Amino acid sequence: MARPRTFDETAVLDAAAAQFRVHGYADTSTEQLCEAADVRRSSLYNAFTSKDELFVQALEHYASTMRARQESILTDASLSGADRLRKLVDAIIDEERVARDEGHAAGCMGVHTLMSPDLRARDERIALILERDLRERLGLLKDTIRVGRADGSIPEGPDAGEGALLVNTLISGIRVTAQTGVTPETLRRIVLDGLRSLLP
Repeated sequence: MARPRTFDETAVLDAAAAQFRVHGYADTSTEQLCEAADVRRSSLYNAFTSKDELFVQALEHYASTMRARQESILTDASLSGADRLRKLVDAIIDEERVARDEGHAAGCMGVHTLMSPDLRARDERIALILERDLRERLGLLKDTIRVGRADGSIPEGPDAGEGALLVNTLISGIRVTAQTGVTPETLRRIVLDGLRSLLP
């Protein structure tokens, strides 16, 4: 009979995702994961069996959590379509500002994983998580652009799908560029300049 777990699994997944999003899979050690989650190695592996399994579950948790946060902004009916996009940018920049105060960039588990094709090749679940996450986030962005065009806050222009890809690309760029030490204020100016076709 399995022993009851003595830790909060969601808290462990949060802690693991926080390490993986900053350091990536290869540069995150089991010791770092145990320290961040405040659990013993034996407890960690009793629950997740391996670092690989913990990574997959942490990625799923991270993707769904981050997507839910973005969805709450992008479906806020009290805001225009354009203001939803601006609020999304500001939320991401705020994450980078908090992380910078802690001495590092916020990072992104999704971006790290996309840039590690060997991880996707090793476990098809990782590719499926990333594909579903991208599809759903692009869908939210497309709907937001359509809302903005309907309410007049976003001008007619490129296909909403291309606009969604533009926003997603700029957000990914924020995560990567922040790693070089660029300030949150500069990052915000850059991304808003990049969104001029949607946010004139």
